[in-house]
Amino acid sequence: MPKRSVLPVLVYDGDCAFCTTSLTYLMRRLRPKCAITPWQFTDLDALGISRRRAQHELLYVSPTGTVYGGAQAVAKLLLRAGGIWAWPGGLLTLPPVRWIAHGIYRIIAAHRDRMPGGSPTCAMPAAYQAP
Repeated sequence: MPKRSVLPVLVYDGDCAFCTTSLTYLMRRLRPKCAITPWQFTDLDALGISRRRAQHELLYVSPTGTVYGGAQAVAKLLLRAGGIWAWPGGLLTLPPVRWIAHGIYRIIAAHRDRMPGGSPTCAMPAAYQAP
């Protein structure tokens, strides 16, 4: 059974410069009440997360152990930040905005090595790249 935390946990790719830079930028503005950790230094089993999934997307683990990935992790992060940030967070949970956000997230994630601040180490693992 996954270990439960009092605070939500945001898990990201600490080897990816784009992910780290983006998250640092957001954290300065949002100040959400959650633990933030790179997957490389996290006990993924305790959180109920596979390494494969952690390599694939940003993950938000609620205090009850529910795991949200990608655009829905961003939505939960915005909702947790509260205030004005809760509005876009709430919108990201509603169809069709949720579906559009998912597609945009997947495109950005697939090309994060080419995004501002990205580097070759940001490239998605080969298992996630198109042939």
